[in-house]
Amino acid sequence: MEQVRLDKAVASLGELSRRDVKKLAAQGQVTVNGKVVKRVEEKITPDTDRVCIGGKLLNLNPHIYLMLNKPEGVVSASRDEKEKTVVDLVPRELFRRGIFPAGRLDKDTTGFVLLTNDGELAHRILSPKNHIPKVYIAVLDLPIDEDTIRMFAEGMELKNGEVCKPASLAHEPSWEAQPAARIVLREGIYHQIKRMFAKTGREVLALKRISMGGVSLDPSLAPGCCRELTEIEREHLLDGFH
Repeated sequence: MEQVRLDKAVASLGELSRRDVKKLAAQGQVTVNGKVVKRVEEKITPDTDRVCIGGKLLNLNPHIYLMLNKPEGVVSASRDEKEKTVVDLVPRELFRRGIFPAGRLDKDTTGFVLLTNDGELAHRILSPKNHIPKVYIAVLDLPIDEDTIRMFAEGMELKNGEVCKPASLAHEPSWEAQPAARIVLREGIYHQIKRMFAKTGREVLALKRISMGGVSLDPSLAPGCCRELTEIEREHLLDGFH
């Protein structure tokens, strides 16, 4: 396992600078595996060493994987001069430098967004050749029928000539008296679900992503909140590639 300087490892979390770490170490506020450490140039192994500052245990894993329940009105970006972003919703204790959304949801679409600073994993998720399944619930103005299901299953050409690959479509229990449907996509064309339903003469009133790559959105996770993926969820996410 790679070893790094203590101050560099702590500063990578984005909350403290290396100068801050040095100052706290001089005050005896930094411990490694229970021992006070005052030399910040000392090498540690982030995956296994227990580093505490002021008695608080730090998670120094260089990569982080967060499940966010995105609310409406938030953009799927790392930064935006005018709008609140999904990264803005990450609490300080979970924030890592370089964190970004692995895939996007429209501003008015809600649900599961994966946030990470692992560029390799994000590339695998976003790569068209991997066809990672993503599951959505759509609330519609009109119920779906067998023709709609067939059109989705066969794939369809959108108005601008883009061709959508076959997608799974099924009935979903009504949402507040409105008809609803469950969609499974393995690609990510711009506004794809809304445009596919528009081709069938239906309007999407609300859209929520509930699953990515075999990992389901935690039903206890309130809109705007996030948490780290469990080890099992990370394994399931990787199993979603084929």
